[in-house]
Amino acid sequence: MSENSVEPKNSTGKPTNGALKRAMVAARTAEDNRGRDIVILDMRELTPMFDYFVLASGTSRRQLHAMSEEIDHALEDRLGDVRLGIEGYEESRWILLDYGDVVIHLFEPQTRDYYAIEHLWAQAKRVPFEPRELETADP
Repeated sequence: MSENSVEPKNSTGKPTNGALKRAMVAARTAEDNRGRDIVILDMRELTPMFDYFVLASGTSRRQLHAMSEEIDHALEDRLGDVRLGIEGYEESRWILLDYGDVVIHLFEPQTRDYYAIEHLWAQAKRVPFEPRELETADP
């Protein structure tokens, strides 16, 4: 891109090519913190409000807090993104991290089942995300 060209921006004013990268970093960070059932939904054709949802489940309040804090560090410190809001941190059944074009949903399993975000947005395309192979201890 030349010095005078303008990079395309999405509805939140962020460069369009960075949203997928940030969604992938958030998903990988959730995985690194033992997140389960990680899904990335491409929302671009369904709403102008955001580009991607990242969904992950955790098994405890402590784990959900760790995932949210590490995702914040990864996106803010390493990628220079700025979180616009956070919801549900205190109760820790569903933590929502809002980065404008990327929204991360961290759930306890029962809450995820109840709200069924994947079913609500079933027409969204799933972004391929393969978990790393689990490292196994000596047999």
